[in-house]
Amino acid sequence: MNRTKKAIIDAFWQLLEERAYSKITVQSIVERCQVNRNTFYYHFQDIPTLAECSIQEWTESVINKNFQLGSPANCIIPVTQEIMNRKSAFIHLYHSANRESLMRYLNETSQHIVQFYIDNATKRMAVPAEDRLALTKCYKCALVGVIIDWLDNDASYDLSVFCERMLTLFAGSGKKAFSMHTEEAITR
Repeated sequence: MNRTKKAIIDAFWQLLEERAYSKITVQSIVERCQVNRNTFYYHFQDIPTLAECSIQEWTESVINKNFQLGSPANCIIPVTQEIMNRKSAFIHLYHSANRESLMRYLNETSQHIVQFYIDNATKRMAVPAEDRLALTKCYKCALVGVIIDWLDNDASYDLSVFCERMLTLFAGSGKKAFSMHTEEAITR
């Protein structure tokens, strides 16, 4: 991504931290990043296009920068921390006309991270594909659901701490499920 486009996206995120999505104008963006309106329109059709591009770029960055194998917490907690780092921006996006784009990318990010983790965590186990799919959907839906709840509650609790607790509870259930599958595979 070129520097000018990145500067416009960065200005958008900064403004989104400060004000509601509906209060952000092309003028406020170009003033913030010190480019002219034509430069903005060279890179983006309008603010909704900028918002979608910004969310997509953030999503790719989170996946590339924070993803680690290990426990689900190593995969999920960095995502929640990144969301909390932009708490006001995410609240403003959630309450905006671009809510659908935000939800789509949160869903895709969660799916990617959880799928990769489950596939690698169960690689050497005799866990049937339908059970891996069920685990993936469970973790993904739980993560997205918690993020929605957090946004619905105006980020009134620590998302990372809550997710760590949720993952600890899931781990107990998951160990039981994995051990059941391992025992079944051994007895076959």
